Amino acid sequence: MDKRITIDEAIDHIKDGMTIMVGGFLGCGSPHKLIDGLADKGVKDLTIIANDTAFVDYGVGKLVVNKQVKKVIASHIGTNKETGRQMNEGETEVELVPQGTLAERIRSGGSGLGGFLTPTGVGTIVEEGKEKMDIDGKTYILELPLKADIALIGGSKVDKKGNVYYNKSTKNFNTVMATAADVVIVEAEELVEIGDINPSDVMTPSVYVDYIVGGGK
Repeated sequence: MDKRITIDEAIDHIKDGMTIMVGGFLGCGSPHKLIDGLADKGVKDLTIIANDTAFVDYGVGKLVVNKQVKKVIASHIGTNKETGRQMNEGETEVELVPQGTLAERIRSGGSGLGGFLTPTGVGTIVEEGKEKMDIDGKTYILELPLKADIALIGGSKVDKKGNVYYNKSTKNFNTVMATAADVVIVEAEELVEIGDINPSDVMTPSVYVDYIVGGGK
């Protein structure tokens, strides 16, 4: 099966109201062409799960500025003043999650777990509305898994079967998000032949990837 499609074909999979995971960290490792395509299409009422909302003119922050997002689940929004403004004005719901907890909630979603216990956030607003448990004299918060309709990830090198290699820090959040969505679309910085990536270097196996964009196609 040839998984290569165009940016427009990829974006056609995304509909109003969907939950979308977007890989990267402040835009590093993010699938920028897919984000730009999503901004151009203008789909709305999205729930975005990402480490952050990047900047007003870079990365997933563009979708916030375009007012295409009804809810953000992220570990911080401080570099995008528009996210803060929309949150304070009640225009966009923002759920702030400690970064390690965010990654683990996504991993739980991808692994089929019902949640996990963590002491992070006990005694703070993070625990509000969540179940707590005491185990061996220590209090833990029950954190629930996160899943998405579609994950948009960025790969440094992708082969035509969909095996992905991430260069240096671009790996962040892409690997775990690739396991936690119904449909996974990877934007390739470089598209190579099957076998050109050393099997030991494959960080996201092709079984997780539904579609490939970029890389010259």
